[in-house]
Amino acid sequence: MSSPIPIPETVRLLTQSRVLELCYANNESYRLDFEYLRVYTPSAEARGHGPGQEVLQTGKRKVDLLAVEPVGSYALKLIFSDGHESGLYPWELLYNLAVHHDDLWAQYLKMLEARGASRDIDTTPRAQSSACGAHH
Repeated sequence: MSSPIPIPETVRLLTQSRVLELCYANNESYRLDFEYLRVYTPSAEARGHGPGQEVLQTGKRKVDLLAVEPVGSYALKLIFSDGHESGLYPWELLYNLAVHHDDLWAQYLKMLEARGASRDIDTTPRAQSSACGAHH
């Protein structure tokens, strides 16, 4: 039987420090910076709909987290200053991002370097807009 997914008792948006703080019942606490949360968004736009469809998120060093909204009892919706708000962050994902922060961050930096991409310049391909509401 799998152990229950840890749910934070407290979630704090610390805008000055530019981190989202997650505090758990067992006195574990984690601070996840805005850029890290943004580049590991679970949205289909970034993760794709299957293996090999992931889109490397670039130029997110200065992104701000504007709001954190609960989604039922299972996730948070994070609203970023670059207009991104389609990723829902379930508790299990947030906990995994927290626990594996150092390894995941190192992987991200390696991917950036391998592709000659930057944390400062956004070269992330955009999803094609539909004709409705598209600006010409």
